[in-house]
Formats: sequence, C-alpha cells, structure tokens
Amino acid sequence: MRQLVFPLQFKGKWSRWPGRYRAKLTATDQSWRSAFAQLGLDTGEGAEGGAATVVAEIEALVGHGVPDEGIGTFTEAGTIAYGTSGSVTFQTVGQSIFTASAATGLRQGAIVLEITGGEGQLARATGLITSNFSVTAANELVDLQVAQIFLP
Repeated sequence: MRQLVFPLQFKGKWSRWPGRYRAKLTATDQSWRSAFAQLGLDTGEGAEGGAATVVAEIEALVGHGVPDEGIGTFTEAGTIAYGTSGSVTFQTVGQSIFTASAATGLRQGAIVLEITGGEGQLARATGLITSNFSVTAANELVDLQVAQIFLP
C-alpha cells in the first residue's frame, strides 16, 4: 500500500442556486508533485517544469440554513484531477459546518471528504481529504485541503 500526504490551496469562484452550490477551483501549489514523484507517479510535468495544475470540480448540496442565511450544514461530492496523474472522486463523511467569520463579509467552513474512487494512476484510491475554506461576499472561494491518499 502506498500513501500520499500533501496540502493544496485551491482558489476560484462558486455559484449558487436554490439548494446547491457549485465551484470550479484550481491549485498551482507544487507540493502534490513532490509527493507524487516520491512514488514514481507521472504528473505531466514537462522537461522545463511544465504547468500541470490541480482542478477541483465540487458540487455542494446544502442542508439546514445554508440557502437563505448563508450558514448551516451541507454535503459535497465531486472530482479532483491531479494533472495527468489521474483523478479522485469524493463525498462528504461526517458533519460539515458553514458559518460567519470574525471578518466582515467573509464566511468560513470545514468538511471532511472521503475518497470514493479514482482514475488513471489513482485507480482504486482511498483516503480522506480535510477542507477548511472561506468565501467572500463576491463568492470568491479559498479552500485549503490536506489529502491523505492510499494507493494499492
């Protein structure tokens, strides 16, 4: 069993419609490449350093309070693509939180995501991702994730 552990900071925007949020985020942090390289996984990085990025597509189904008040609980499901290495799918495990922060106009939240599968070099991936995020009044999202991925 191989284990990958790394943090990433995603940035992007999210859009909202009744009962749902959707976000497409990107991360240009290089820590995932280092973790993948240690296991000999190809990240699609070219001879001159390439520009492989991580893209997360997330759909959040909101629970009590979130649609109208912008606070409450929610569940998430989605996909994270790690350059050309492959992708993982995920869903919420446990309890989430989304609430106001001490900073005016900024909301904050946290959630734990269970990896439910993978494709490419990440086929049969399992593990957990923790997410601690903030959202501005203009729907700009910053999401700090720490992934722990297990590969057969």
